[in-house]
Amino acid sequence: MQTNIRRSLVVGNWKMNGDKSLIGKMQSCLSQVDLGNMDWAICPPAPYLGLFDSSVRLGVQNVSQFDSGAHTGETSVSMVKELGCQYVIVGHSERREDNFESNEIVALKVQKILDAGLTPILCIGEPESIRDAGNVFDYLTTQLNAVVTLLGISAFANIVLAYEPIWAIGTGKTASPEQAQEVHAFIREYLAKQDSNIAAGTVILYGGSVKGSNAQELFSQADVDGGLIGGASLNPEDFLSICLAANQ
Repeated sequence: MQTNIRRSLVVGNWKMNGDKSLIGKMQSCLSQVDLGNMDWAICPPAPYLGLFDSSVRLGVQNVSQFDSGAHTGETSVSMVKELGCQYVIVGHSERREDNFESNEIVALKVQKILDAGLTPILCIGEPESIRDAGNVFDYLTTQLNAVVTLLGISAFANIVLAYEPIWAIGTGKTASPEQAQEVHAFIREYLAKQDSNIAAGTVILYGGSVKGSNAQELFSQADVDGGLIGGASLNPEDFLSICLAANQ
């Protein structure tokens, strides 16, 4: 992978998948390899958070924008922090669509995560109709502007971005390395217009049908700093191969 000031990161998003057996297999597989040149983390379903050992950096797939109270089924930032989580996925397209999370709600969640001292993995991405219409950059700008408006550009010093084209999530379709780089470069340029230092240091992940077979080519792009991995993160060997691709 390219040499720069940013440290590579690979995050496994298990979504509503996995079991206790997979936890043991994942820990065993990854413990046998030195991945000292990059960071990795697992975001399992919340009930499994307490079953990992201390060798695994953990994240959670969602938190509430509220601190506590009568919000049945929700989980607060303080709760996941107490369980040792370091990362929180926020703004994933499945949450935006299935749970009607607006750009403004996503921004509020980012604020809560940062206030707790955790790292948001802020997901942005376009549906296929937006790409076909040629409006990708405007669509992503609107998603980013909601966070900048609430928190300012300085907040991105502590935010990981994840570009996940919706048309490539779980479909088997993957943005070409050139397509991924084009969008990642646009995102970095968006940040640089407001703060060049923030832009240079922000980790931007790619997500969307990343596999061991395509990870190295994707991660070799200048502005792709790793991946947010869905299906392949459920297979320890596949996830390890992706981590190894980012460890170069």
